[in-house]
Amino acid sequence: MSTKSLIFGDKVLLVIILLLSLFSFFPVFSSSSYLSYVIDGSTPIFYLVKHFIVILFGLLLMISIKLVPHKLFKGISIILLPIGLLLLIYTLSQGTTIGGSAASRWIDIPLVGISFQTSSLAAIILITYTARYLSKINLSKTKFKETIIPLWLPIFTYIFLILPSNLSSALLIFCSLILTLFISGFPITHLLKMFLILVFLSIMFFFLAKTYPDQFPNRIDTWISRIENFNSNDNLDANYQIQRAKIAINNGGLIGVGAGKSIMKNHLPQSNSDFIFAIIVEEYGIAGGSLIIILYTLMFFRILVITHKVNDKFGKILVSGLGIFIITQAFTNISVATQIIPVTGQNLPLISSGGSSAWMTCISLGMILSVSSSIKTKNDKK
Repeated sequence: MSTKSLIFGDKVLLVIILLLSLFSFFPVFSSSSYLSYVIDGSTPIFYLVKHFIVILFGLLLMISIKLVPHKLFKGISIILLPIGLLLLIYTLSQGTTIGGSAASRWIDIPLVGISFQTSSLAAIILITYTARYLSKINLSKTKFKETIIPLWLPIFTYIFLILPSNLSSALLIFCSLILTLFISGFPITHLLKMFLILVFLSIMFFFLAKTYPDQFPNRIDTWISRIENFNSNDNLDANYQIQRAKIAINNGGLIGVGAGKSIMKNHLPQSNSDFIFAIIVEEYGIAGGSLIIILYTLMFFRILVITHKVNDKFGKILVSGLGIFIITQAFTNISVATQIIPVTGQNLPLISSGGSSAWMTCISLGMILSVSSSIKTKNDKK
């Protein structure tokens, strides 16, 4: 195995990661003008420097994680599973506010002034733990009741701790895990049984939430209102973000209005994070938006190539799970901006402005690159 492959892993995937990271500086710098001049009185340069530090640290973190032999992630997931559980419980109980609104999905990191979304770390822990479990058992001979304690109990414990304050992340993690289980050969009958159990639990949860609203976070009302107002033009205030995202995309046309010339960045909340794709299309047009979609699609296919080439079962499942989660998050963000699905609050991986979410994406990609570095080429086999 070459030294370069040992250090950087799959070079095609690394190039895609670097292209997305470098491109992110343009929309982040442009969309930060509203935050800097209207919200906190700083300058766009401040947000650009902050984004540079976040991306630089994230890439260094990615390379560092990549140098760890991927088989060690098995044991690490066991250690981190209870730690992640405690972090989720603490996050749910302490109720941080961000921008004046309730944000019990976040905790503050002392000294550095960055809020940390624990569900992002929980996703990595849960996917790695699931990959470890699936790699150890004989899927065709394992009975459903044998999977309840070691597999489904940790999954549902994590999901139900994330769910009250962050429905979209809970659904994203759960759907990524179900897809991972499916492509890993987990029995369809087991998945159907769990689906029925999930439907029952979901009905009970929403029934209790509507019956005893004071006992549940006010996020539940937000979920309901977002679903009710989706595709409705009657309540313009409720659809404020979506309407302005549509205007931004319409303004862009084929080639866009030009870098830094977005008009809607000054009227669209979260234009540097949740709705950054709308600003990209406004400034760089359908051509620029299509390029971003192509890069994420290429990332997806490259992850499939790595999954196909890697030899050990744990590596295959780990790359599949992390890859599904990253790509699903990306296309969820794009779908929100283009009004395909209701507002979710998911960032655009490697592009949206942020701290912890970008770092968690880099950790996931570092783990994928770690697996890719274990692939032996024809020259290595000689």
